[in-house]
Amino acid sequence: MIEQILYAIPFLLEGFYITLLVSTLTVVISLAAGLLLGIGLVYGPAPARLFVRIFSDTIRGIPILVLIFFVYYGLPAAGLDLSSFWAAVAALTLFKTAQVIEYVRGAIGSIPKGQGEAGMAIGLTFPQRLRYVIFPQAVRRFLPPWINGVTDAVKGSALVSLLGVTDLMHAINQVIGRTYEAMPLYVLGAVIYFAVNFALSALSRHLESRFAFIRD
Repeated sequence: MIEQILYAIPFLLEGFYITLLVSTLTVVISLAAGLLLGIGLVYGPAPARLFVRIFSDTIRGIPILVLIFFVYYGLPAAGLDLSSFWAAVAALTLFKTAQVIEYVRGAIGSIPKGQGEAGMAIGLTFPQRLRYVIFPQAVRRFLPPWINGVTDAVKGSALVSLLGVTDLMHAINQVIGRTYEAMPLYVLGAVIYFAVNFALSALSRHLESRFAFIRD
């Protein structure tokens, strides 16, 4: 068993790099897009709110595996041909963006309206109210579900192996096909995923304690 694990390490490291790359791109892009669209859902004009609501509800209602296959196999029919890597990133990003929108909506919506009204009463502009009044209080409510969503993105990245992307899961299956030793490699893969998500959970607890001083 030790020999199989040593043999697998170079392949697993390469696959782990791809897993981290897919997860990082997904998290960063979805965070930026989700914040903008989430703010638009709360404060935007009616047509913008309707568009964001339809987008969020539609994407969250589609199983992520179906979304991955739709992006990879469906978009080429519309003239947009993506590689398996970017199709996987695009599908995961769409799904996580829809979730981030809801995290933002819930976090901002939990802040009493009187907070914004008080900021307006002292002459703060809308961007200033967001920056100094709303966001500092909303961030500690946004972080726990968002960090949980990040761990889901890492776990969900395993689905990209179905498109032939050589992520950690795909690398494990390749090595199993050569060594015929499934259990040790699956256990090793589970340990790697657990280590990453445990570190993210620890980061979440640290960030929550960091912002715990903020009171409503």
